[in-house]
Amino acid sequence: MKKNSLYKGTLQNIILKLLSKEIKMYGYQITQRAKELTEGDLEMTEGALYPLLHKLEGDGMIISEIQKINGRDRKYYLLTEKGKKQQAEKETEMKSYLLNLQTIFNL
Repeated sequence: MKKNSLYKGTLQNIILKLLSKEIKMYGYQITQRAKELTEGDLEMTEGALYPLLHKLEGDGMIISEIQKINGRDRKYYLLTEKGKKQQAEKETEMKSYLLNLQTIFNL
């Protein structure tokens, strides 16, 4: 089993958490930060990342802005107030979930 499969159901929460720690991030930066924090265990593909970013934007959790960097457009993503609230709620749920897993696996 690939390590990434365990992260699959939490990618949205991971993206929201990463955005909550930065003012704004662009897609590649999100993938690299996730990979760095997990010491290479989580390799978020573009095929997984961008549909989630579009969904989060459609749901009003994030907004995007385009900036020109070295003559090229770069799309940055930022949390909205709704996204900040959702992130805090999901983080609380995740902490409870992780505590329960720890209890189960330490039997």
